[in-house]
Amino acid sequence: MWDDAFPSFLIGLREGLEAGLIVSILVATLVRAGARNRLPQVWTGVLAAIALAMSFGAVLTFTAASLSATAQEAFGGTLSVIAVAFVTAMVFWMRRSARSLSGEIKEKVTGALAMGSGVLVVTSFLAVGREGLETALFLWTTAQAAGESVGPLAGAGIGLVLAAALCWGLYRRVLKINLTRFFTYTGAVLIVIAAGVLGYGLRDLQEGGVLPGRTAYAFDLSGSIDAGSWYSTLLQGVLNITPAMTWLQVIGYAGYLAVVMTLFGRGVQATAPRPTVAEPGAQPAAEGPESESVREMTPAAEGPESESVREMTPAAEGPEPESVREMTPAAEGPEPESVPEPTPAADSPVPEPQSEPRPARPPWRRPGWVIPVAVVAVPAVVAGLVVTFARPKSTGGETVAVSETECGKGFTAPEPGRQTFQMRNTGSKTAEVYLIDPSSNAVYGEVEGLAPGTTRALVATVAGGTYAWRCVPSGGRAVTSASVTVTGGGSGAQAVVPVSGQDLAAPLKAYQAYVEQGLATLVAQTRTLDADITGNHLDQARTDWLTAHLTYASLGAAYGTFEDYDQKINGRADGLAGGVADKDFAGFHRVEYGLWHGQSAAELKAPAQALADAAAGLRKAFPAQDFDPGDLPLRAHEILENTLQFELTADTDEGSGTNLATANANLAGTRELLTVLRPLLTSRAPKLLPTVDADIARLQKLLDAEHQGASWTPVEKLDTVTRQRISGATGQLLEDLSPVPDLLEIRKSA
Repeated sequence: MWDDAFPSFLIGLREGLEAGLIVSILVATLVRAGARNRLPQVWTGVLAAIALAMSFGAVLTFTAASLSATAQEAFGGTLSVIAVAFVTAMVFWMRRSARSLSGEIKEKVTGALAMGSGVLVVTSFLAVGREGLETALFLWTTAQAAGESVGPLAGAGIGLVLAAALCWGLYRRVLKINLTRFFTYTGAVLIVIAAGVLGYGLRDLQEGGVLPGRTAYAFDLSGSIDAGSWYSTLLQGVLNITPAMTWLQVIGYAGYLAVVMTLFGRGVQATAPRPTVAEPGAQPAAEGPESESVREMTPAAEGPESESVREMTPAAEGPEPESVREMTPAAEGPEPESVPEPTPAADSPVPEPQSEPRPARPPWRRPGWVIPVAVVAVPAVVAGLVVTFARPKSTGGETVAVSETECGKGFTAPEPGRQTFQMRNTGSKTAEVYLIDPSSNAVYGEVEGLAPGTTRALVATVAGGTYAWRCVPSGGRAVTSASVTVTGGGSGAQAVVPVSGQDLAAPLKAYQAYVEQGLATLVAQTRTLDADITGNHLDQARTDWLTAHLTYASLGAAYGTFEDYDQKINGRADGLAGGVADKDFAGFHRVEYGLWHGQSAAELKAPAQALADAAAGLRKAFPAQDFDPGDLPLRAHEILENTLQFELTADTDEGSGTNLATANANLAGTRELLTVLRPLLTSRAPKLLPTVDADIARLQKLLDAEHQGASWTPVEKLDTVTRQRISGATGQLLEDLSPVPDLLEIRKSA
């Protein structure tokens, strides 16, 4: 997460500091002009700019979510390119304007004061609004590139808070930083990050079909680089450099970086400050020691502009109270005198007394909260309208009825895009409802367990093709609706060809045979272990213990069918009141604890005998146990989940230091399970298995490197990099295996 936070942290810091400096100058200029009553107008404009930026972010998020997968790629790629253009322009503008920023803002505020309060609101709104819109756009594209929003939002939040603190410190004269250097250094880093965003955007445009060369890779190192390693995560999160990049990405990345960085570097040299030569007879301004610190906190400004920079920070003059001196800026030159009330001349005639006029009704004054509320509400309302009317019309307003005799009543051809269907069960039985392709029975979306009289939403992405509803009431026959045809709209979500219990019958039978053979081997090995301990051959027992334990670890897909035998064979001390000394602590880990903690053969005889008896009991009971076919696809993912949770954390190590050996056995069990499921997966996801095979080979290579002869490196003795690589490779394999349960889920629509 935190590697994704750095780019947004930097943009939040820079944009927040830019906006904060502008607000500081606005406030300082108004205070110096004696117009404190105009400060609410500045804050109103700032509030409106923030509301606009947040509304813009909402529009980007919700309108993109309503598009098809292809359209989302094209939309995100386009905005990524636009964001790069904005960030590039911002970097060059701030490098050029950092010296004269205060003078420019002061001129705008002075003009706004002369023209009225509304113009002052607009001035502050426009000054801050640009930074807000740039920030929203860049954060959205960064979140898209990262694939998650927590890291980018957290980074931006930290950057904005730090920027606010820096601006406060500058205003209160407690910080001394060279803004020109700050914006130069961060500008160079942002150019590198923007190059990565450009590469990501070009890839999105290729995925969306806007640009060619989608499969023309300049390099593909995914097979030799560990995707879960720290350096790979850092490069992808911060710089958007991925293990596989197309030629267009590489050319765009390198070309942008070469051209923009060269121009930026030349600009930095051209605007480097030159030492000023004092004119003969010139005397420094007598501003006391504080004026020097004010000059140091801002970049040197040539010519008269340096005065305006000093004006953004307060300085105390005259006999004003200390609190006033700290909060008001220096007032150079005489303050404007107030105009005295006109008095009649001494020799002018005294007017006759008039009858007292009727008191006039006080004019209506607008409440002070109206404008701030309006500037927040208006952008929010506009954003809501844009989201509402920009998103494709959903058929959610049309209730699609299902029952035992009718399915899909009220269904009409939907518009392409992401749609929400309201499924209403008008029958008397609970039903399973599927949106299918009637020609192949492939499923686009489903609602399980729709009870009578209830309505639930079904969300699916619709594109060009033929669609129908299939309803399967409990204990009844499947009913299929009339089909409708949708034209246009590009490609939709990937449909899944349903799997029936019969489809999984052959894989289940093959895996049961594998387990039965493994249990026969396990019984023989546990008896050998028991004999070793009975004969007091503890060194041999340690070797035979590992052999038997690895046999059991390779049967992971059957654990759910072993009932109570798993606790007897492979139980853990965690959760037991007595821990490793608890009487219920049994199985391989109990024997392991005794063998590697100096217990005698007499102390281990009973646990070893109990282990051998449990293995024999499991072998006898297994053929009659219920092995649900639906468990096979689930176990493809769950075996390695346990490996990552228990083995690679050494949580189950009771002294042998053989967790990596167990992880290797778990990997072998996963490979065996995928072998029996391969025919079903090949026809439903042909690209999945090559990826998974590459993941397995990568993890196997890492595990083999920690195996020397009969010994394995204990997890606790792995160096940090190796441990991270093994965990990362396991996590990547888990991620690539995660679609298997959905692809091979038993569906009644089959």
